[in-house]
Amino acid sequence: MKSPIVPFEFRGKFFHVKRDDLLRPFEGNKARKFYYFLKNDFPGIKRVVSFGSNQSNAFGALSRLCKLKGWEFVYYTSHIPSYLKENPQGNYLLALKNEAKVIECGLYGEELRSFVLGLKDKKTLVIEEGGRVKESEEGIKLLADEINDYAKKHNLKVFLPSGTGTTAYFLSKHLDVEVITTPCVGDENYLKKQFEWLGGGKIPTVLPPRRKYHFGKLYLELYKIWKELKESGIEFDLLYDPIGWDTILRHNLKDILYIHQGGIIGNESMLKRYERKFEFV
Repeated sequence: MKSPIVPFEFRGKFFHVKRDDLLRPFEGNKARKFYYFLKNDFPGIKRVVSFGSNQSNAFGALSRLCKLKGWEFVYYTSHIPSYLKENPQGNYLLALKNEAKVIECGLYGEELRSFVLGLKDKKTLVIEEGGRVKESEEGIKLLADEINDYAKKHNLKVFLPSGTGTTAYFLSKHLDVEVITTPCVGDENYLKKQFEWLGGGKIPTVLPPRRKYHFGKLYLELYKIWKELKESGIEFDLLYDPIGWDTILRHNLKDILYIHQGGIIGNESMLKRYERKFEFV
């Protein structure tokens, strides 16, 4: 499970990009986070239960994992827009194709999490939102092993945007170089709480984004960055990566190895939302 590191020029600056988006059967950080569950046997487990947004990359990846392992997959989400129900796309469509049972429950935040954690039993494996589980460490350590010597040889810092911060945290734990991240869900305090939950100790450097972005909301400036990145030669995720690259530019970061964490399957639905909101896109 190795991916290439490629050169990438953006706005006249040179970067190194780890193309984890090219991994299969799962792309990006989900290939790393769910490696443990894919490679190990779980006698007696019949189903996986998880929760999160209706277009979460973890949602789609877990549906694939369960299909491969022969597990029932039950996924709880707060809300499914009527448009998405009538026009399934992206990770939601992928999960439906993989026979996921999707339950719109009307619960949010800690209430949703507590409810789902309470469903665990001898036959049920509960995987937290976004793959925020300590079992993710095994696959992320493999990623660290792949890039450690390269990053040290070229005197690079590692950068990646964060949701739950799981990938950034375990990379920081296992790399000999600095890991930098920026929050795309919540703020810096939210990320640091996630790091504490995962074990504390050595943690990534957290840089604030240019402004507070509400997760999943459409911002024309982020679309423009995404389009410019794609025109420069690599298609990135439309939800996290524009914030990540804008943070790099804002803080004038140099000598960066950027982790492409995949997630481009969600671009289809995001682009349609942009098209509906900004008719000239």
